[in-house]
Formats: sequence, structure tokens, C-alpha cells
Amino acid sequence: MKLIAPSLLAADFLNLGEACKFINESSADWLHLDVMDGTFVPNISFGFPVMESIAPVCCKPLDVHLMIVHPEKYAERFCQAGAYSVGFHLEAVDDPEPILSVIRKQGVHTCLTINPDIDVERLRPHVGKVDMILLMSVFAGYGGQKFIEATYDRIAQLRRIMDEEGFHPLLEIDGGVNASNAPALFDAGADVLVAGTAVFRAENPDEVIRTMKA
Repeated sequence: MKLIAPSLLAADFLNLGEACKFINESSADWLHLDVMDGTFVPNISFGFPVMESIAPVCCKPLDVHLMIVHPEKYAERFCQAGAYSVGFHLEAVDDPEPILSVIRKQGVHTCLTINPDIDVERLRPHVGKVDMILLMSVFAGYGGQKFIEATYDRIAQLRRIMDEEGFHPLLEIDGGVNASNAPALFDAGADVLVAGTAVFRAENPDEVIRTMKA
């Protein structure tokens, strides 16, 4: 599977309607929404008002990435706001299962995320309980960071864990993804690539998406 999810964080916030129109007409598969609270990560992005505004006009699935403390307080509302999938950080919670259960009950796909400094082995107990796992290939919180090359080894490690446990949720990569490293990431075992700056800041964004998928 080769899916591209452009990140709204890199779009022109004065023209979010145009960004949604582009996503609808482009080769993109999903639209990725990075929700930051200024506490779990040192940046603040957007929340419910933005999502509730774009959900009725964006035809592609909305892939929500919660970079927040206390995701248990907000996961259900993001589901109700129109999310296709809702993910949160394993390192932000003591036990992810109650939050995953809330998301499942809303009929929304579940995702667990970890930063580059979190041991991939910590995901082992959860690979059979989620629809997707997101490995950050930069540290969560800012767009435009340089891709961390150790991500390839982390993908291989996670794939081995999936094989050993007998479950294969989708594997998503987020951070520093572009047309140059996308082929290697797909070859390594990624299913979904999040790309912000590489898409929205390109001269021909849809050509970039098509190149990445090819």
C-alpha cells in the first residue's frame, strides 16, 4: 500500500479552503491534521474550530495526529468532528487502551504514535489492538525538520515485531518525508507517508505527490 497524507500544518492558513480544494482534486489519499497543545510539544497549531470547518468540504479522509497531553479528554470529540483516524502518543499516557476503546466505539480508526527516542519495542503489546502505528521520523512539534535516518532501522524493527505477533496494522511515517526518500520508505515497509513542506511548499504539489507514490 502506498498512501500519501499531506499535512495541513504546512498549508497557507489564510486559504484553507483552497488547500482543501487542492487535496480533493489531487492524488493525495488522506489529509493529515497535526494538533499541538504547546505542552506535550513546544508548538501550538489548531484544534476543533479548524477541523470542524474543513471536515464538510474535504472529501479525503482526515488523519488526526494528537500531539497533546491528556488525549483522553479530546479523542472522542475529534472523532465526532469528522476524523477518519485518530492517533495519539504512547508516551503521553499510562495506558492507551481506554482511549483506543473510545475511538473504536466512535467507528473511527485507531493509531498509536511514538517519537524517535521511544523504544519501538514498547509498541509490541499494542500492535494487535490498533489499525495503524505512526513512527515519527523527526521529533513531534515542528514542521520542516530534517529526516532522521535511523527511521529505516526502526521500521525494520517494527515490521519484525508485527511478524512475530501476527498482526499487521498500517505503518505511517511522519517527518522530513519528501520525493527523495519516499521510495526507500515504501520499500522499507511504510504504508502511509505524511508530507507537509514537501507538498504544500512545492511549485507543483500534485506532481510531488504522484512522484512519491510512483
